[in-house]
Amino acid sequence: MMKASILNFSEKIFKKLKTVWENNTTNKIVSKSLVFIFIISTIISYLDRSNLVSLGSWDEYFSNPFFAIEISFTLLLILELLSLIFVLPKSVSQSVGKQLELLSLIFIRAAFKEFSHISDFSWTHMTPSVVNMIFYAFGALIIFVILGFTYKLQLHTPISNLEDDNKEFIQAKKLLTLFILGAFIIIGIYDIKGLVNTGKYLNSFHSFYTILIFSDIIIVLIALRYTLNYYKIFRYSAFVVATIFIRIALSIKPFYDVIMGIIAAVFVLLLTIAYNYFLKDLPKKRLKD
Repeated sequence: MMKASILNFSEKIFKKLKTVWENNTTNKIVSKSLVFIFIISTIISYLDRSNLVSLGSWDEYFSNPFFAIEISFTLLLILELLSLIFVLPKSVSQSVGKQLELLSLIFIRAAFKEFSHISDFSWTHMTPSVVNMIFYAFGALIIFVILGFTYKLQLHTPISNLEDDNKEFIQAKKLLTLFILGAFIIIGIYDIKGLVNTGKYLNSFHSFYTILIFSDIIIVLIALRYTLNYYKIFRYSAFVVATIFIRIALSIKPFYDVIMGIIAAVFVLLLTIAYNYFLKDLPKKRLKD
């Protein structure tokens, strides 16, 4: 009874938060806020470069005409992280797909950041930045294409053939999601504190992806409560490996991070193709046991 009460209560909280986040009014507010912040950042950058205002330690950032783009994309990524949290209870495959979407956006953001480093448009001076831009842009594009095929191929099967077990499993994931949301807020507060104290935003995507790895492992362990089917457990575990690949991609230097990101996307695609093949050809009884 205690377990059922906790799961039902957490599910109610999750549904309320998800409803608020996915509400059209919320989407409009978020969109308008991003546009407003981008315009204000652009104006401040212009005033700073024209020596009409002095921003102290912030001068080195706003003196760059493209800093407004970096601010907007960073906020967009934070919002996408929040969206990822609400996707977690749906399915592990959708969660990993969302993580790869985020990685592709991080690469696009990195391409913009490389462009902001160009101050002299002579080929000699801008070659390193252009090469990095090409790698990040095409890396993001390749992940985008691979994800498109992956989404078209994905098939979703319930963790169990018992409706009560499926409901309880989803409720358990929603409870876990609330803890992840709490961790997201704590990381955000820590980043804001660091921004105020040092003038540098930490971009703790690395920390959040580390939390996702542990949460995915917890989901695998919870899944063992409802099924011991090899194919399903392998699929869940392999998605954890994909998350680890993404986490590594966020930690290594340019070129290697793009390569690792593409490897993660290809791994998920091949896993999806293989699982669909076995799902189609193996007796249903073996998949549901």
